[in-house]
Amino acid sequence: MNISPEFTSIGANRNPAAADWDVHGSGLLAFGADNCIALWDPLDESLRGVRSVLKGHSKAVNAVTFFPTGSSTTSILLSGSADHSIRIWRSLKQQELEFQEIKSLAEHQSAITRIAVLPGSDVFITGASDGTLKVWKMIHDVDFSEVDVELLQTINLSPRYFPLSIALALLDESSHILAVGGTKSIIQIFVSRDSQFSLAATLTGHEGWIRALAFTRETISDDSDLLLASASQDKYIRLWRVHPGEELPQASSALNDPALGVLGKSLSNKAHRFESVSAKYSVTFEALLLGHEDWIYTASWRHRDGKLQLLSTSEDNSLSIWESDPNTGVWICGTRLGEISAQKGSTTATGSAGGFWIGLWSPDSNSVASLGRTGSWRMWTFAPEQDLWAQRVAITGHTKEVRGISWSRDGSYLLSTSADQTTRLWAQWKRNQTSSWHEFSRPQIHGYDLNCIDAITNSQFISGADEKLLRVFDEPKGVATMLDRLCRIEANTDNLPDAANIPVLGLSNKAIQAVGDDEPVQEDETDDRAAVDPASVVRKSTLDFDHPPFEDHLARHLLWPETEKLYGHGYEISAVSTSNDGKLVATACRASSIDHAVIRLYETKEWLEVKPPLKAHSLTVTALQFSHDDRYLLSVGRDRQWAIFERSSDSDTTYELRLSNPKGHTRMILDASWAPTMGENGERTFATAGRDKTVKIWSLLGTECVCKATVSADAAVTAVAFFRELVSGQWVFAYGTETGLVGICKVAPKLEKVQTALVDVKLCPAKPIVELVWRPTAVDGSLQLGVASDDSSVRILNVNG
Repeated sequence: MNISPEFTSIGANRNPAAADWDVHGSGLLAFGADNCIALWDPLDESLRGVRSVLKGHSKAVNAVTFFPTGSSTTSILLSGSADHSIRIWRSLKQQELEFQEIKSLAEHQSAITRIAVLPGSDVFITGASDGTLKVWKMIHDVDFSEVDVELLQTINLSPRYFPLSIALALLDESSHILAVGGTKSIIQIFVSRDSQFSLAATLTGHEGWIRALAFTRETISDDSDLLLASASQDKYIRLWRVHPGEELPQASSALNDPALGVLGKSLSNKAHRFESVSAKYSVTFEALLLGHEDWIYTASWRHRDGKLQLLSTSEDNSLSIWESDPNTGVWICGTRLGEISAQKGSTTATGSAGGFWIGLWSPDSNSVASLGRTGSWRMWTFAPEQDLWAQRVAITGHTKEVRGISWSRDGSYLLSTSADQTTRLWAQWKRNQTSSWHEFSRPQIHGYDLNCIDAITNSQFISGADEKLLRVFDEPKGVATMLDRLCRIEANTDNLPDAANIPVLGLSNKAIQAVGDDEPVQEDETDDRAAVDPASVVRKSTLDFDHPPFEDHLARHLLWPETEKLYGHGYEISAVSTSNDGKLVATACRASSIDHAVIRLYETKEWLEVKPPLKAHSLTVTALQFSHDDRYLLSVGRDRQWAIFERSSDSDTTYELRLSNPKGHTRMILDASWAPTMGENGERTFATAGRDKTVKIWSLLGTECVCKATVSADAAVTAVAFFRELVSGQWVFAYGTETGLVGICKVAPKLEKVQTALVDVKLCPAKPIVELVWRPTAVDGSLQLGVASDDSSVRILNVNG
């Protein structure tokens, strides 16, 4: 069987050190995503998104840095994780995305927080929350085919604090300079002598933790002064000058900047003097950069167009590019990108995106990428003709476990829902000769973790969360029109509302009308004093674009209106399934008694519950599925049993228990799926997946049900799904395990022999598979399998053969 990746989406870790853009050759951006590392080429014209995901760490990846190899044919990637380890990955140019783990270092006693490297040097430095820095030397041959690592020194930070930022620079031919900051308001400067670093100066002035440090030369010349930028939680960036010689540098005129007001009097220009092996140096305060309104997370330098520029990102939702005014020497913010966070509604679900955690320059310095709270990347590219930074399409992804996925009824788009409290819609942007997958709508932004989802029609879905009730959503006209225009998904938009929003302090999405750009906003006639909430107004032009929506649109304007709430369950919703004719919805909740482990049915016309609820299980029902003609409803649960309910002959909505097997598996049953067609004698077939590491295939005929085949796996089987049609006279089904492996199986309806092909480990998630769903119809001869996993990824695999 030929299995290839069609699409991968995974959200990035919110850690300022957890991403790096390779300026040394490959042009890839690597970022920590849960306990993996995702590789993405932001400047790829075809917008293919995440290319591959590297697995190896057992806990969240906190630090990712490309090692400067000086070679265009080899890339080396360093990663540090909460599992206390540092891993070294190597890729050769011939297989650009085939990074192999070649070394693992486990000297630190706690989570790794930062990794610093230096172009032209084999030294790199790691910091960890055990309050230590370790200085390493990479020993390698010219093409990095042999790599070893030597530990040169361990520095115990005194006073003890967690290093959150490390910057390394070449001081002169014989010495390196190292700046360290973290969970104190001081910056410590270390200087090396004979490869051993010793404390040379302690810089004070900041009033909060130091989040970012970065060195650069003031000009392109190697003998110009070093500048150090330090960014802090006190909302300020300070610049420091490292100057050679006994003489102090000329005092910065920026200190007398009238804009500093009272602050100017308290700024100290005390000189800190130290020596390297060959020369004397001083560190003096150079400038204070004011402008951010909240914690600053990253700062990075770049010589661009003959000017020295500093890129900073902040919790205030902005990304700033600073440069020095050539006449006065005062540092000013020349470009500010992002959002105005002070606007009304900024703290609601539809408001602020919660700050920018990472800011990175592209290799050519003409693009910047930034990571926000929602795990999504934003990107801006400088357009010289307009002299402005234009936003470009970037990638998005869930930031926590993906709990459920569902294709729309016709398979035109994929819905996913997650413990990050969002539901997302993925579809294929079709243009010219190319196509690529993107997030086109975020129908639900919720206050509870979302657990399950299913499509009712092509423009309606239902989701269940940790809040004991289910919600039904209808597609708004703005989203339907956009999907028609960009993805060629046709829809009838006659009776659809324009858009939706979440009222302040609410959880229910309300339908709203889009307003023309020139039309005034209607005041509330019932209350003269009530001001109009800007978040409740959507202008028609905001929903009209010719590319997949940017993160600010997704987070604010592309919700779906909620049309119904379904009550009845006493605990968190665990499973939901819609009948194939769309007339019934079956639901279940978490339970530890027979009274709560019931299955409730709701008819979709009036949304009334069909009484009485169905009883069979004594513990949580983990999965529900209707047979393809809706005659039977199959349920499985944590009590190790499966049950089959049959529709009564006199009512389309009434089901009664037909058969159950209290010992279907020896451990809890986690998923089940019906085969698409009946056998020669009218028998029906279904599969169950259990924690006992097996998939069992059952044949139901009359009142008897027999296990006809068993597929064994290496770990607990957490998901199973049949493709809904025969393929070359055979049934095709997929199963997923607790270790993230996916198996694709073929079996003839006679159930004599099951053929199994395991998907390549590189294409599989790093954590348990939560749900598998087949796209209802084949695409270009390929079957497509949607995979949801606990590693926060949503994947689509092409299956051929």
